[in-house]
Amino acid sequence: MQTLAERLGYRADDRLVIISCDDLGSCHAANEGVFEALRSGVASCASLMVPAPWARDAALRYRRTDDVGVHLTLNCEHPTYRWGPITHAPSLLSGEVGFPRGVDDLWEHADLEEVLRECRAQIERALAWDIDVTHLAPHLTAITLRPEFFDVYLELAVEFQLPIRLPSTISKEQAGFPFRDLAAQEGVVFPDHFDHDWRAGSRERVYESISNLQPGVTEIHVQPAIDTPEVRAITDSAQGWIDDLALVTTDQHLRDLLAASGAVVIGFRRLRDAMRAAGERERER
Repeated sequence: MQTLAERLGYRADDRLVIISCDDLGSCHAANEGVFEALRSGVASCASLMVPAPWARDAALRYRRTDDVGVHLTLNCEHPTYRWGPITHAPSLLSGEVGFPRGVDDLWEHADLEEVLRECRAQIERALAWDIDVTHLAPHLTAITLRPEFFDVYLELAVEFQLPIRLPSTISKEQAGFPFRDLAAQEGVVFPDHFDHDWRAGSRERVYESISNLQPGVTEIHVQPAIDTPEVRAITDSAQGWIDDLALVTTDQHLRDLLAASGAVVIGFRRLRDAMRAAGERERER
């Protein structure tokens, strides 16, 4: 079996890194920060929160050279800044307007058919906005670590022939089901390594990840945003997001670490193209 690196045209022991920006579309500050990170920094891809209030602005500013996936969104964790399902699905609405804030609340009340319809609609809307969708990534891991929700994630990855984000720091024993094995069996591609760490502010985590890259493809996520009154009003995590932008745009130490690691920075488009090529070969047999 070829490794993912080999499928991408590299050696098995090469180190490749995806530096991905979460929450594009969530607010104006995030849009400014993510596009700056992609176009002037070391970030290599981003994921769009289609239901969020600033998603249309992000779509209008999108360029075909940008590597952008869909950040499948079924939660809105902010107490006063709210958004909800584009399908208006009743089971995906909380009692305080919009999506539920917590994953447990979602898992307890969501109807799976409505989850599938909502997630499919988010992908289709991104495509209708003329975004060349490169991958899928779940918001707050809501559809990664619960088997019945993971079925939706996997079904959509197969349907749209898109690679996905999967954690590598959570075992199948911890999750309670072999989520990585199931994805591989369906021909769905995902990075070899992804650190399941959601602390706001990424500097030390990113330094450590780059300094200890393993062979294969590693995804490292950040959440860049510019400093505005809006973003500071939305969340207490704003300072971490602001620092993420500085990290991937102006931090020379990060660039030095990347150079010293010998890693190749890639985006998810490379994974998507390899996945689709393999699927085409399989259909021709």
